[in-house]
Formats: sequence, C-alpha cells, structure tokens
Amino acid sequence: MRMMIFGAGYSGQAIADEALAAGMHVSGTSRSMEKCAALSAVGIEPFLFDGATLSAPLRDAMAQTTHLVQSIAPGAAGDPLLQLTEGDLAHHFPRLQWTTYLSTVGVYGDHGGAWVTEETECRPVSQRSVERVAAEQGWLEAGARASVPVAVLRLSGIYGPGRNGFVNLAQGTARRLVKPGQVFNRIRVEDIGRATLFLAERHLGGLFNVTDDEPAPPQDVVTEAARLMGVEPPPEQAFETAELSPMARSFYGENKRVSNAKICNLGFSFRFPDYRISLADLWTSGRWKP
Repeated sequence: MRMMIFGAGYSGQAIADEALAAGMHVSGTSRSMEKCAALSAVGIEPFLFDGATLSAPLRDAMAQTTHLVQSIAPGAAGDPLLQLTEGDLAHHFPRLQWTTYLSTVGVYGDHGGAWVTEETECRPVSQRSVERVAAEQGWLEAGARASVPVAVLRLSGIYGPGRNGFVNLAQGTARRLVKPGQVFNRIRVEDIGRATLFLAERHLGGLFNVTDDEPAPPQDVVTEAARLMGVEPPPEQAFETAELSPMARSFYGENKRVSNAKICNLGFSFRFPDYRISLADLWTSGRWKP
C-alpha cells in the first residue's frame, strides 16, 4: 500500500507515523526544500508542491497511490488538489482505494454550546469555514464519481508534542481568557494519525468528528498545565476586554460541544480522550518540548 499526503505538516506527519508503522510506503508534499529534507529524514518520500502545479515526478507518484490524504487548506479559489485534477480522481489516481480530507469542526459554526454530531446542520461563520464546507462537498462528490470512499475528518483544536499549553507557559504567551459558557473541543495529534489509519484500513468513508471526549473552558486547560508544571497560571482576563487578533476573536464566536460517538461506535478508542490525560502524558514523558 502506498500513501500520499498532500500537506505533510504537523497532522500529516502524525498520520505518516502510523502508516509507516503499519508497513505502508508513505510520500508527502511540502512547499520548501528544507521541509522536504526533514520529511526524508523520517522515512517519508518527499515531493515539492506549491499548490499551483503538479510536477512529473509527483504525477508519477500519484498514479501509484492507493491511500490519499489531503491536508492542505482551501482558499478562495477552492481546494488546490481538486482544482489541479479537475476532481477526476480515477484519472490522476488510477490505483486509489481510499481517501481522506482533513477538515475542521469550524464547519458547524455556532450552536450556542449545544452538542453537535455529523448529522448537525453546518452554519459556517468565517470565510475559511465556508471554504471548508465547499471543499468537503467537493471531495465527497469526487470520491463518488471515482467509486472511492472519502472520509472527511472534522478536527477540533490540534495540539501535542511541541504545540501545547506547556510551551505557551514556558514562553510567557499563555493566557486565561474567560468567556462565560464558552467551551472548546481538542484533539491530540497522535489520535488524528490513529483515527486516519483506523478508517483507512477499513476503507470507511463519510463524515467523522475526530475530537476528544470533553469540551472544556479554555482557561481550565491552561490552569491544569500550570498545575503540572508547578507554576502559577496567568491571571484570568475577561474575553470582552482582551486584546485579540480578529482571527483569535472569531474562534470565540463559535460555541459548541462536538460528539465523537460515531467513530467510537465503530470500535475506535482515543488514546487521549481528555485534556487531563493528554497533558499528564506530555509532561511526564517530556515530549511537550518543541
């Protein structure tokens, strides 16, 4: 089996780790030679991809791909890979058996703190989430035309080794913003890799929320990280008066509790089902550091 990861960044490399451990040949794309060298160093066959053109070597690799992961965010023009292939997966990926598109729980928009499932109506608020909804539909339609299952993974806030609350505390950038009633879901990056392989090995398609069990106020996560580090947490700040970038503020405009019951009911279990288990693992293992 040969897996191709378009956009082998933080999540993509976690997926590659699982695929390599399962004996797959894994290739991945990056925009820079430096990052391509880093991919090669961990056993991933690298390809340069600028999002605008498909090189001859990359096309050759696509023709051999059996499992495709699309991790590159869309833009105003749409999904870059769908644009370049005109959505014709059968032509560009003739050996393809399964595909996944990495999306976001942002497609649900704001539900006032209520629980949402894969059946819940999408109410995207931001332009980036509107683009994600369109990309999801584009991939599902492309898969249907090629008779290839497409799993759309709706991911919550991604964190893990090198990207977590401990790093923010150590760097002095952690904040405890308080907005009454606000909760977020999170997902440990290794669980993204594990969920992807779980679905790939079973050739399962459809919509899947890949998220932890426990939506929680963001300030609680900072407090727990500080407790484990043995440091004082930063003071609480009222969200309304905090200085935030427009993008950061927009995240707080969406409040929902995201259910992972669908993938769990298929037999998948999260290694890091809540932030306390995950933070304890990062701290005791020392893998929190960049």
